[in-house]
Amino acid sequence: MTVCVFVRSRAISKQAFRLPIVPTNTTTTLPSLSRSLFTRSFPLLHGGPTIDKSTAQKITVNWKYHDGKTRPVDAYVGQTLLQVAHSHKIELEGACEGVCACSTCHTIFTDPVYDLLPPPTEDEEDMLDLAYGLECTSRLGCQVKLTEELDGVEVRIPQATRNFYVDGHVPQPH
Repeated sequence: MTVCVFVRSRAISKQAFRLPIVPTNTTTTLPSLSRSLFTRSFPLLHGGPTIDKSTAQKITVNWKYHDGKTRPVDAYVGQTLLQVAHSHKIELEGACEGVCACSTCHTIFTDPVYDLLPPPTEDEEDMLDLAYGLECTSRLGCQVKLTEELDGVEVRIPQATRNFYVDGHVPQPH
């Protein structure tokens, strides 16, 4: 008799994998593909998409800090907001490295800009539920890809994030 268990992986579009449950008194090992699903993530998914900056269109993103100051920075169409923040040393943490597994890259938009964005996925909505200072127009920076329509967009950074790290820690991109 074979018993199976279903395992869900966020990194692979919630596809279900059937893996046999092996009794503990046997020496059978799982196939190498199955082991790799549990021991490491897929490197192409971490950090967001790779952009060829020599051919990508350049746009401007205006980061608005909680103290009211605004900082305009250059960005490229196709990048995520988290990638832009890290490349310009803007304090947007992204503890999960951009795989939608935390809420530390929480950003807030104005209503008109929020309406331009594609709707959030169920995974993103689940993570946003954990975000500090959640608003109706909140999104995760790792899930918002820049388009031509977002040129000049204002992205507000919340006053705080919720993370299980020591207070005062300044996040560094990996």
